[in-house]
Amino acid sequence: MFSRVLAPLFDYFEARINPYPDGRVETPPKGLMAFLWHFSRPVWPMLLWMSLFTALVSATEVVFFNYMGELVDWLAGVERVGFWQAHGAALIGVGIAMLIGLPLLVLLQSLVTNQSIFGNYPMIGRWLSHRHMLGQSLAFYQDEFAGRVSQKVMQTALAIRETVTKVMDLLVYAIVYFTGAAILLIKADIWLALPLFVWLLGYLAIMRFFVPRLRNVSMAQANARAQMTGRVVDSYSNIQTIKLFADTRHEQNYAREAMEGFMTTVHGQMRLVTVLSVCLTLLNTLLLVGMAATVLVAWYTQVISLGVLAIAIALVMRVRFMSDWILWEVARLFENVGTVQDGMNTIANAPAVRDAPEAPTLAVPRGEIRFDALHFGYAEAGGAYKPVFDSLDLTIAPGEKVGLIGRSGAGKSTLANLLLRFYDLQGGAIRIDGQNIAEVTQTSLRHQIGMVTQDTSLLHRSLRDNIRYGSPDAGDDAVWDAVRQAHADGFINDLVDPEGRRGLDAHVGERGVKLSGGQRQRIAIARVLLKNAPILVLDEATSALDSEVEAAIQEQLEHLMQGKTVIAIAHRLSTIAMLDRLLVVDGGQIVEAGTHRELLAKNGIYARLWKHQSGGFIGLDAPDQASTDKGYLDPA
Repeated sequence: MFSRVLAPLFDYFEARINPYPDGRVETPPKGLMAFLWHFSRPVWPMLLWMSLFTALVSATEVVFFNYMGELVDWLAGVERVGFWQAHGAALIGVGIAMLIGLPLLVLLQSLVTNQSIFGNYPMIGRWLSHRHMLGQSLAFYQDEFAGRVSQKVMQTALAIRETVTKVMDLLVYAIVYFTGAAILLIKADIWLALPLFVWLLGYLAIMRFFVPRLRNVSMAQANARAQMTGRVVDSYSNIQTIKLFADTRHEQNYAREAMEGFMTTVHGQMRLVTVLSVCLTLLNTLLLVGMAATVLVAWYTQVISLGVLAIAIALVMRVRFMSDWILWEVARLFENVGTVQDGMNTIANAPAVRDAPEAPTLAVPRGEIRFDALHFGYAEAGGAYKPVFDSLDLTIAPGEKVGLIGRSGAGKSTLANLLLRFYDLQGGAIRIDGQNIAEVTQTSLRHQIGMVTQDTSLLHRSLRDNIRYGSPDAGDDAVWDAVRQAHADGFINDLVDPEGRRGLDAHVGERGVKLSGGQRQRIAIARVLLKNAPILVLDEATSALDSEVEAAIQEQLEHLMQGKTVIAIAHRLSTIAMLDRLLVVDGGQIVEAGTHRELLAKNGIYARLWKHQSGGFIGLDAPDQASTDKGYLDPA
């Protein structure tokens, strides 16, 4: 009933802040204050309103204490018979003001704090951080635990809210309350304020000693917690490998090592907490005893009235309880500051690969690809680079189908990753139809390239969502057409997930673990068929398929490649022998180029690889052209 009455107010205040702000994705700044402000800008007006209402509530409490002291003096100095005539109207007025005014202030403070700020504020942090992390380069995620990154995004967003709201809430509440209490005591007798100011000096000394230490141990704890979570998530993500090698003991020790590191920080934190509790209790007891002795002496010598005595004792009791709350809130504040600083070290990293300012959209009317004087190497420890390509030049004509061949580590997949701009070059340029890919948006570049990789991972969503990932507006008819072309219709209708969802609605599990390697590969091929991009990259696209399915899909791949510029990488030479041109990559250079027959005639690296795969029967190396064109080469 009460919630229904307040529902319009709830709706109004919940809508005061947009938890999903739009605009260009920005890298958060590195400094603590700038980092906090980056995520606090949309909330700032409501934070000021929260502080105002907090100040009014605090001032109301102090005024009420003062009135209670006056009430004691009235009771002490007036006969019962004439009390209501003298003070009845004032008492009723104060009672009504407190019954209506204070709950109204608390309601407004709660609406601003709970409805506007508490839910929306951390979601802004999660949303902005997530958008930024999605733009991080591939190299970033190759060096990080996914679980550790996700936990830092979630933890840091909450810690930002707690840090900012606690600072504003504590400062306003403590300043207003302590100042009001000091004014009331000084107004009665300046000596009554002496125990309060002595206590304040001791309180600040305790904070100065303990808070930095709690902050440091909290930072270490946040990092240890993220490390522990990352290791646990890594184990769960690779559970098949763990079970395959039956090495759960090693995984237990791997996780326990991180857990022990986390527990070390917990023990250090709890030791500080114990000493802090004892010091604070001692200080508060000294305040209570000191103030009691002071007011009793002052009352006994008739310096103060009984009402002032009551105010002083009540205020001291309130300050005593408030000091516990403030100190623990300050301790938690610095714990949150430690979490924010730890998260900032991960979240505030600028992406290694960024769009140029005002980068245009890539247009691909023809599909020519040029690699001009390519220089690239992977970063190593100490800032050095392990070279992969040195002045590589290559031109792929519009609509040409090119196969890349070479030993593992020769740079074939790296070339495909550079084309997709997963990494930036150290020199040279890659141009598509004359446009430098470093000068166009990454999104438009990847929209124009379809890729099927050897290690196909799917999103833990429905099959429909996975297939439509590159073409979100595609209808079910188009999806089924791509499924049939990829020869995936034979198993999709039989799929059922634990929630009872079937066919295209069935969810495939994390990274697609509920499907076999061949099934995942066929879904990946269906996804690229549906995307229908003008440039196609096939990186061992049929490696996970059995021979029968590969032969059936080969025809669809040939259909898919029509009118497209194609780069195909394969270890099985039979899968690419029918392409227009084959390139042998070795040592970061193209050492051989030509058609299948031309390369066999050269009797070089390609011929040796072909001989090795064909079992040494060199007579099989020159099949008739018809079979070559259809891609049915099978040296076995």
